[in-house]
Amino acid sequence: MSLEPRPHQAMRDGAEFDTIRALMARWGDLAVDIGDDAAVLAPSADGTRVVSVDACVEEVHFRRAWISAREVGVRAAVAALSDLAAMGARAEYVLIAFVIPEAWREQLSDVADGMGAVIREAGARIVGGNLSRGAVFSITTTVIGRARRVVSRSGAREGDLVVVTGLLGGPGAAIQAWNAGETPTVWSRGRFAAPAPRWAEGEALAAAGATAMIDLSDGLSGDARHLAAASGVRLQLDAARVPAGPGIAPEVAMQSGEEYELLACLPASAYEALQSRWETCSARPLTVVGVVGAAHDAAASADAESGRGFDHFASPKSAR
Repeated sequence: MSLEPRPHQAMRDGAEFDTIRALMARWGDLAVDIGDDAAVLAPSADGTRVVSVDACVEEVHFRRAWISAREVGVRAAVAALSDLAAMGARAEYVLIAFVIPEAWREQLSDVADGMGAVIREAGARIVGGNLSRGAVFSITTTVIGRARRVVSRSGAREGDLVVVTGLLGGPGAAIQAWNAGETPTVWSRGRFAAPAPRWAEGEALAAAGATAMIDLSDGLSGDARHLAAASGVRLQLDAARVPAGPGIAPEVAMQSGEEYELLACLPASAYEALQSRWETCSARPLTVVGVVGAAHDAAASADAESGRGFDHFASPKSAR
């Protein structure tokens, strides 16, 4: 899939189009062929196309008092791009839709800068989007990418090892601190405000033969249930083996949402082969946290009973 190169289309006058032009100026050569109702993409035989969409909503995914406008943009872009990493894919194209209250108009350029930095780092291009006024600030990001080998949530097999990348618990600990009127540690705040998609890790796990994979947006316990239900298996997790960050309690590491680390299942032989060269793939640890049990009623999800994970329909104070 390649973009048909054309100049930016002429746009009408008015506040909406002035805002679009301002965003295009912030993004520069990242924004390609914007101005039509849809982006025109040409097919390619080089890999499988993967598409995802994600929403970032004020008072659900963040509070403005916690992070800067630029960090809001970073988190919104990472949340969408991480979905591709969880499939073993790399991003190529991005579309962004904003709902903008009046109070956010002056801060939109900082949000755009944050998103642009992440998208540029990903090697992708912004090819379109939408703007609307509204009472609550939100960003909906659509991402299109390509994978040499796609890994879904539904392929885990009995006997596979369950592994997780990185250290967990930072975002949950940061939110606990903010809700208690305290200042998070530098590490915890950084994990909440400046996460990063695990591109290299996702590709390495896919190439190694991962049978199922998911990014930890709803927390280890919650996303383990999602993967287990999709695969019709039981994930038997060992809380004592969960790689918690510095000063992070085990229960926080299990429940903390929006980590954007990867949870994957793979045969033991594949894990052993990957572990021997993991340091060439990532600077982050790869930790075995459990095993895939026998197939069972898919309504039951995982032996991770210490916490329900992030709930998008709960309030921000109690959701994470």
